[in-house]
Amino acid sequence: MPKFLLDAQLPARLKELLSEFDCESIHTLDFPSANRTKDSEIIAYSIITACIVITKDTDFVESYLLKRQPEKILLLSCGNLNNHQLEFLLRQNLTRIIAEFEHNNFIEITRTDLIVHS
Repeated sequence: MPKFLLDAQLPARLKELLSEFDCESIHTLDFPSANRTKDSEIIAYSIITACIVITKDTDFVESYLLKRQPEKILLLSCGNLNNHQLEFLLRQNLTRIIAEFEHNNFIEITRTDLIVHS
């Protein structure tokens, strides 16, 4: 099962949801600098530990497109959802997301679609 790294703008309680799907996860709050952890440190950690970065931050997308770092990214392009709505959206799509990451490196989720970028 994949490992996930949750970026600062996401609720830490998503770790519980991921564990329900037998996925390991870490949140930026678990780092020494917590939510002030630099993007470069998040990317370095994700490479060393083979974590998929889950983020709303398009800076990670730019880094992925230019440098292929982080190696895998799940971009949440669903706008501002409350935590319950976000959990529901992920719960509805997580099985497919996990399967897609077996062969793909960049996946985007919107309120209505799961987009696999090649």
